[in-house]
Amino acid sequence: NACQPSHLLFSKASGFHPPAHSCHDWIGPPDRCSNLRPVKFYIPKHESFSERRLRLLRQETQVWNQQFWENQNVSFRKEKEEFVCARLKAKGLEPRDEKGQKATLSAEEMAEFYKVFLRKNFKKHLHYNRMANCVALLVCLSILKCRDWYKRNFSITFFMGQVALERAWKRLGLKQTKNEN
Repeated sequence: NACQPSHLLFSKASGFHPPAHSCHDWIGPPDRCSNLRPVKFYIPKHESFSERRLRLLRQETQVWNQQFWENQNVSFRKEKEEFVCARLKAKGLEPRDEKGQKATLSAEEMAEFYKVFLRKNFKKHLHYNRMANCVALLVCLSILKCRDWYKRNFSITFFMGQVALERAWKRLGLKQTKNEN
């Protein structure tokens, strides 16, 4: 099977490693099964509690997205292949013609497959995209127990703002110290 679950960092999957002196996140090439671009997250030397919490949440979300889209795409490819083979067989055609070229279906026939596939997987996609009602920030921060895309991204955005504020305070504090000396 060309697409087996592989929750590896992109450096392992592609052979690429960011330079040791890098102080930024690095984006890898698209995964062949999920089509997602994995991220190698930068870890600051003196990572604060908020920075660590943000990074871990982003890493967990990356793994969660990877698993969802890997499973979804493997299922899609398998069902598409089965659909095409069944249609070709019903027409009395082989998967490849006498020249070895892969036989194909018309756009209309493939549209029928896409419609059925989307209808069949509607609830799965709805669950992935569903935004839970967040009455209080506390509910949104319980993200580690949730598997909801919107809640995850809201929490990531919240923590990114918190980390940005902390970094700004640090810079202001360092500038005040320099000015006082």
